[in-house]
Amino acid sequence: MRAPIPEPNPGDLIEIYRPFYRHWAIYVGDGYVVHLAPPSEIAGAGAASLMSALTDKAIVKKELLYYVAGRDKYHVNNKHDDKYEPLPPSKIVQRAEELVGQEMLYKVTSENCEHFVNELRYGVPRSDQVRDAMVAAGIAGVGLAAVGFIGAMLSRNKRQKQ
Repeated sequence: MRAPIPEPNPGDLIEIYRPFYRHWAIYVGDGYVVHLAPPSEIAGAGAASLMSALTDKAIVKKELLYYVAGRDKYHVNNKHDDKYEPLPPSKIVQRAEELVGQEMLYKVTSENCEHFVNELRYGVPRSDQVRDAMVAAGIAGVGLAAVGFIGAMLSRNKRQKQ
């Protein structure tokens, strides 16, 4: 039998493991989280919720953590506490609850759910998964360019020898 997941504290960041990406929420107490979710975001939808990346609007929702997580695993991840001073929990919760129901701009690269919760907890909008994806894309692009260059050079040398 798995050990029960401990109750998060108000103001904690909750990382939810969706297939292919991580969804983020902020715990506000009594089993509830506040999160930024495009209208197509369906709890536990997995890969189907990737379609949320195609929208430019999102709604700030307050929902039960177990509903938002669905069947996906989650954990508390206040990963930037060593870099940024978290705001007081009461302030984090107050700021989060004031936004519930509002429609906000949504961009997967600059204004997503991870940016949203980091802004609430630390006052700093940042998304490590966006940064990591951009680094990976940059490395892949450099790798493809190198392969193309090497291929062109080999083809050129082969033609010169003929």
